[in-house]
Amino acid sequence: MKHEPPENSAAEMANAVARLSGLINEAGLDCECRSKLDETLSRFATLEIGPAAREHLTNARHQRAHIETILLFLQDLDEIGEAERDSSVYLDFALLFDDIATIAKNGAFSMRAARSIRCARDGWTVAET
Repeated sequence: MKHEPPENSAAEMANAVARLSGLINEAGLDCECRSKLDETLSRFATLEIGPAAREHLTNARHQRAHIETILLFLQDLDEIGEAERDSSVYLDFALLFDDIATIAKNGAFSMRAARSIRCARDGWTVAET
């Protein structure tokens, strides 16, 4: 089963929340509403952004499992030689390697997106991680 990587809109949302939090900090609010505002932003991040990070991790795990399955088929590569009579076998193996490359790219996208969400949620910059 093919799993497509989730969209990266949660990372963008997390970045927006981080920017909004920064602007609120710069405003220097001394009112009682400040703690309520911080709590509301935190709840928003938990409810809206957290599930997206989990979805990216789940997708990356699916990609890994898919690669593991393909590696089982690639074990048959040890059974063929340079004098293989059925030339289509070479193409079949090439396609398996192509599939691994595509799947790995999807998994890498999800891991980067999960990292981006985490960094934005926690207010980290790339240099801090």
